[in-house]
Amino acid sequence: MHTPIALLAALSLAASSPGNPPAQPATTRAQVPDRYKWKLADLFPNDAAWARARADLASRLPGFDRHRGHLGDSARALADALSEMGALQNALERVYVYASARADEDTREPGPRAMRAEAERLAVEAQAALSWVRPAVLDLPPETVKRFLGEDPRLREWAFFLDDTLRWKPHTLPAGEERIVAKTGDLDGAGRDVHSVLLNADLPFPTVKLSTGAVRLDQAGYERSRTSPVAADREKVFHAYFGALKQYERTIGTALYAQVKAHLFERDVRRFDSSLAAALFRDNVPTAVYERLVADVNANLPTLHRYLKLRQRMLGLQRLRYEDLYVPLVKAVDRRYDVDQAVALTLDAVKPLGDAYVAKLRGGFQSGWTDFLPVTGKRAGAYSTGVYGVHPYQLLNFNGQWTDVSTLAHEAGHSMHTVLAFEKQPYATSNYATFVAEVASTLNENLLFRRAIGQAKDDGERLALLGNRLESLRTTLFRQTMFAEFELAIHQLAEKGEALTGEKMSALYLGLVRRYYGHDAGVCQVADLYGAEWTYIQHFFHYDFYVYQYATSLVASTAIARAIREDEAQGRTGARDRYLAMLAAGGSRYPVDLLREAGVDMTTPAPFAAAMEEMNATMDEMERLLKRTPGAAGRPAAPARPARPANGR
Repeated sequence: MHTPIALLAALSLAASSPGNPPAQPATTRAQVPDRYKWKLADLFPNDAAWARARADLASRLPGFDRHRGHLGDSARALADALSEMGALQNALERVYVYASARADEDTREPGPRAMRAEAERLAVEAQAALSWVRPAVLDLPPETVKRFLGEDPRLREWAFFLDDTLRWKPHTLPAGEERIVAKTGDLDGAGRDVHSVLLNADLPFPTVKLSTGAVRLDQAGYERSRTSPVAADREKVFHAYFGALKQYERTIGTALYAQVKAHLFERDVRRFDSSLAAALFRDNVPTAVYERLVADVNANLPTLHRYLKLRQRMLGLQRLRYEDLYVPLVKAVDRRYDVDQAVALTLDAVKPLGDAYVAKLRGGFQSGWTDFLPVTGKRAGAYSTGVYGVHPYQLLNFNGQWTDVSTLAHEAGHSMHTVLAFEKQPYATSNYATFVAEVASTLNENLLFRRAIGQAKDDGERLALLGNRLESLRTTLFRQTMFAEFELAIHQLAEKGEALTGEKMSALYLGLVRRYYGHDAGVCQVADLYGAEWTYIQHFFHYDFYVYQYATSLVASTAIARAIREDEAQGRTGARDRYLAMLAAGGSRYPVDLLREAGVDMTTPAPFAAAMEEMNATMDEMERLLKRTPGAAGRPAAPARPARPANGR
């Protein structure tokens, strides 16, 4: 996951070796070697320095008001105001990212949580202090703005901002009203904060006894244990984990409804037709792109069902259950990786992007970009963020599985996007849109897969890698679009005036997951309990209409990666150069335009059709390998237990 720059948003399981972390997971952050922690000192040397910077920024905000009423005085006056606005925003990002990262290191600690709350309050104050700028720009005659652009060179970096401000005119309020709206920012994240504290700190996750020993099923424990080759273990893991979440369905539902209400407020106050239109307008993405993705995926569910039947066959199961979706298809994929191996694999995979790209990424891994390892209390999941003038920061929870290697490559793509944009763009256009952000991450995953498949030693390893690629396509194209359809549906219900409850959302989600996975057709059995899975998806609480971009970005990156490979085979670099130029362009153009310049037109159905072709071709290849080497997938899979009652208990 990419965390936008301006977001006001286990140790290795391999055997120990010199320079590697110990074989057992650390339980406290103090046990983690420094080389596996991010270097927040590049932002502030300590919390006291952060506090001084926060106080200094708070004292500077009121002074910005001296520019009010003077933007049209001269080109210099406009440039002075915009330059100071950028400096304040950059300083806020530094304060916010540090506090947020400190809180994520251990979500149980009250001090860092308080720091993040203070940073969030300061962000609201900053938004309020700067909120009059867009209305004031809109009050200027367009010909005056155009003339000013030619009179002061400092305004050149703000040209895209000024053009985009004019695009926002129908949705911009008078300055006084903008300030009031900005003040509501503290309320916008209430549901997100409740969900985060509950799942990361307070919820009493169960401990279950598996065939390998007792495991505490917090989020990291669940994600690690759901891959067990033992069917009875998987059943215990799924039922215990989602059973725990189900107990808090009402509370979590209330939290998500609060987020939806905030999105409806944004829709109404900004005069949009829908919450979807309000969210996509930020990046100038047509709502038709979102709607067509959902329609295209639903039309291609038979391709997903083909994969699920292949998975059932390879695992030797009489019945495929939702609990069986994460177990590796082939024994070879059970191998573990330590952090250093994962870094080396990632650096090797991205070689098609050029020596300079590889060198920058290697330097980042060696200089404190990444917080690698899970410990008790650490925020679950993964993300990449950054501060202009400093460098990116990556949060990981590396458990040593192949999926963790892929996650490292994914977040490295985000980080390199950030680095290239920082290097080539001024501050005003350094922050790229989320619609294009996931292209950089999923392209790195594609390169990792292609490099690994090219170096596979036998058919068993090829099958393992092909299976992982199919699983990536399932989770990114189909699962994320299912999330997007759920998100759209709950917003549409709220827009019709229906109240949302946890129970109602679980029923809606269960219907979707059963349709996607062919429950009624006997493709994959989905127990009633898994209707509560939405409670575990952090993106619903942190963003509005974000997840669809994982799918659209994978579609785009698949096309770009194919072009890069074809060029590489011919000794050309055109596709690579266009792609790197897109990354370096940052936010200087709208994302749909940037992708078109990189060779992919997302306003047409062609890129999605090509992705489906690749998925089917991958299954064709797996079936050829299985015929050639019948035992390659041979896994003495434990048979599935008899189906539980329909209520999932």
